[in-house]
Amino acid sequence: MGQNLPLDKEAQVAARAGYQGFEPWVRKIDEYAKRGGSLADVRKRIADLGLSVEDAIGFADWINDNDAKRAQGLEQMKRDMDLVAQIGGKRIAAPPVGAYQSALDLQKAAERYRTLLELGRRMGIVPQLELWGGSKTLHRLGEVAYVITEAAHTDACPLLDIFHIYRGGSDFRGLRMFRGAAMHILHVNDYPADPPREKITDAKRIYPGDGVAPIVQIVGDLEAIGFRGMLSLELFNPDLWKQDPLVVARTGLEKIKTLVAKASRIPQ
Repeated sequence: MGQNLPLDKEAQVAARAGYQGFEPWVRKIDEYAKRGGSLADVRKRIADLGLSVEDAIGFADWINDNDAKRAQGLEQMKRDMDLVAQIGGKRIAAPPVGAYQSALDLQKAAERYRTLLELGRRMGIVPQLELWGGSKTLHRLGEVAYVITEAAHTDACPLLDIFHIYRGGSDFRGLRMFRGAAMHILHVNDYPADPPREKITDAKRIYPGDGVAPIVQIVGDLEAIGFRGMLSLELFNPDLWKQDPLVVARTGLEKIKTLVAKASRIPQ
């Protein structure tokens, strides 16, 4: 994020580094269009590079307890989904933006997520329920599992992140309770032993394998539950932003492949 590349350059970096897909931020898509870029053209360019748009990162407030704010959030999500669809995207993140500072009733969250899923069905984009480790709502694996279950919709799916699972306090073995076929993406990263979990921030994310996260166990558990989705590198480390984005992308991919190879040798 810190290198602040335009949408088409992000795609080029991902392709040159050897990735199969990428996850642009919705604001990058919007900025590209507002600067006169053709989304139809960039969609073709992305496909020509051999990439898929597996997901997009957005922050529409679809979950808020305030009816007016939630309605505005759903309209924003509709616009965001349209942007994602125009570049060939399949999914969009659905984080608990409007419930970050407050503990929301999970049954209400499930009902609102179902409403969002119905909107996504009409738009051709699947909203993935995102766990945020620092949020008062949807910061634990069990909360995400509850909302997905109670939403009772065939498109319901989680968007999980190694750093966020740790930050939220869940045990990684809880991943075994999920259905792998309903998981499309896992955000992969690592974290150091210090600072402690309660004080760690996004800026402390590091390359997979460079920290203390049990990533080999995590990948093995995902394989055991039938996960066949994408592993997506997600880092917000200012030190990495100072480096060449292609070097960072290649290094991250190499480290992910090393860990996946180790996990594949462990009997399940």
